[in-house]
Amino acid sequence: MYKAVWARMCALVCRTMTGARATRDDRGMVTSEYAMGIVAAVAFAVVLYKVVTSGAVSAELQAIVKRALDAKA
Repeated sequence: MYKAVWARMCALVCRTMTGARATRDDRGMVTSEYAMGIVAAVAFAVVLYKVVTSGAVSAELQAIVKRALDAKA
């Protein structure tokens, strides 16, 4: 892990100091970043689902929808 972080930092510093693109191959990093993004999105969706389906929030959402449907223009 330390070597990967060090290599990435060196690539960023070399690119900014010389203006040239880094020649290091980052194939594995993109996949892991997508995987962590998907895990975070799924975790957020589960938490949001639990909040929305809880008793108090569900009742409040139903009341909002009912008021909106009963509203007169």
